[in-house]
Amino acid sequence: MATVSLKDVKKTFGKTDVIHGIDIDIKDGEFIVIVGPSGCGKSTLLRMVAGLETVTSGAVHIDGARVNDLEPMDRDIAMVFQNYALYPHMSVFDNMAYGLKIAGTPKSEIAQRVDTAAKLLQLEPYLTRRPRELSGGQRQRVAMGRAIVRKPSVFLFDEPLSNLDAKLRVQMRLEIKQLQRRLGVTSLYVTHDQVEAMTLADRMIVMNGGVADQIGAPLEVYANPATEFVAGFIGSPPTNFMAADLAQARQPGSGTLGVRPEHMNIATINPRVSGVVLYSEALGAETLVHVKLPDGAMVTVRQPASDALPQEGAAVGLSWSDADEMLFDAAGRRCD
Repeated sequence: MATVSLKDVKKTFGKTDVIHGIDIDIKDGEFIVIVGPSGCGKSTLLRMVAGLETVTSGAVHIDGARVNDLEPMDRDIAMVFQNYALYPHMSVFDNMAYGLKIAGTPKSEIAQRVDTAAKLLQLEPYLTRRPRELSGGQRQRVAMGRAIVRKPSVFLFDEPLSNLDAKLRVQMRLEIKQLQRRLGVTSLYVTHDQVEAMTLADRMIVMNGGVADQIGAPLEVYANPATEFVAGFIGSPPTNFMAADLAQARQPGSGTLGVRPEHMNIATINPRVSGVVLYSEALGAETLVHVKLPDGAMVTVRQPASDALPQEGAAVGLSWSDADEMLFDAAGRRCD
């Protein structure tokens, strides 16, 4: 187990700046999720920690030692990839044991480590099978087992659940969380899925165009987004945005008002804005009502399924509490 520290880490490809300077100190045993849309730099950041990409400037420290110039094999890390990267001609046992064999680990120790990992991951019945004989979830467990047997100081996960169906992703998410807690290994996990980020992370790094827009605990980031981007990316459905005058924030000019769907209500008395219902989505326990405002903006109201469902095309008023407002300036920074 180890700490990981990134000090003003930057990455440039040619004349293009990809990572603009990331600073974070990760505690021993902490689970950090790097989340953001495609092209934001999250995988590049992970690969710099792994040593698969060079660091243009800044420093990466693992357990206090600067590792910028170390090869991946010398960093005491183990990586789990999106595509599993299993050897198709090898059995599950041999896939899990391969790295240890290359390192010259005694056969008895290899057998003991693989057996322990197989029990942990419920892979014991499959040790003699080839990857083609396994389901997607089982293959992902094998990839995780291969990382576990190495007993690394740091786990690095690069979108490991992207190839799984929705139900299996939920199951594997829980298993990864429980596994990380049981092993206590410092972990960095990349995903574009904000639900994965919210459920897995001790802290998350929300990436936006090569910049860490916000670093914090999931519920802290959700409740107090630092930028308009974070408010729109974290949360499902995303935050509703409307044009706003920043006078109430004691700032000149115009900006953006954000209100989360669960904080917005359909109101018959003293509505703050009015609009027309375009359509509703009945999801069982809740309903999402999509409303078009006079200026063309679209907003979503999340309401309990027991509430009256407005008809499509109906004119409705919308209200919310001042305490639930979020104000952002023209640059997208929080200003309330």
